[in-house]
Amino acid sequence: MEIKEITFAYSDKINRLHHVSSEIKSGEVTTIIGPNGCGKSTLLGVMTNHYRAQQGQIVLEGKKMSQYKPKELAKTLAVVHQRNTAPAEMTVENLVYYGRLPYKNTFAGYVDEDEQKVEWALQCTGLNEKRYMPIDALSGGQQQRVWIAMALAQDTPYLFLDEPTSNLDIYYQYEILELVKQLNQDHGITIAMVLHDINQAIQYSDHIIAMKQGEVFIKGEPETIISEQFMYDVYGVRVAVKNDADSGMYIVPLGI
Repeated sequence: MEIKEITFAYSDKINRLHHVSSEIKSGEVTTIIGPNGCGKSTLLGVMTNHYRAQQGQIVLEGKKMSQYKPKELAKTLAVVHQRNTAPAEMTVENLVYYGRLPYKNTFAGYVDEDEQKVEWALQCTGLNEKRYMPIDALSGGQQQRVWIAMALAQDTPYLFLDEPTSNLDIYYQYEILELVKQLNQDHGITIAMVLHDINQAIQYSDHIIAMKQGEVFIKGEPETIISEQFMYDVYGVRVAVKNDADSGMYIVPLGI
């Protein structure tokens, strides 16, 4: 995916993105980071066609995003939003089947391929034993896995996640991130996600896009862009950057 000179403003006319250019490399995990209000989720919204840019364009697999029909795009790119809702009584399995809608004609029933993709999605996310449970009976981390399973049932080469670890305790945060890693490494899914935690971004990303005030501040591999000066320039905090054989690279906050 190519992001070319994207400018976007909400109805209040205040620009949230200013001539943003970058790329999502095929086969990699790309993470968008930056302070609150810098445009991370807005950029993800433009990249997934949730928002329409005033200027610039998104090119997905050589084709302008604006040229995709809705079902065609849904077969290429799946999205898990930051906030998701479903009827309380809906079961895990029924929700995951919604991921097959892009492949259905009106009033058409499910076929063997649909069932196979749903089974695969439930297996990948460890939800087989909970398939008949209502969504509201699950923990927050389990519910997040259900939404990811529905996205996987779409059978797309691209998966976009907007703050997938938001409002989860540390166990479920890392459970979700390990799932992201598995989906990328074992199944070749190209993943783009928004994260707040810098250490998680370092650990689980091949490529990072760092934003500040609606612009790309810097982009590249975590080890090449994360530094003490970067953290001060972007976040206004002082940190120590550590690197050891057991833990790899990580930051330790020192104050403001």
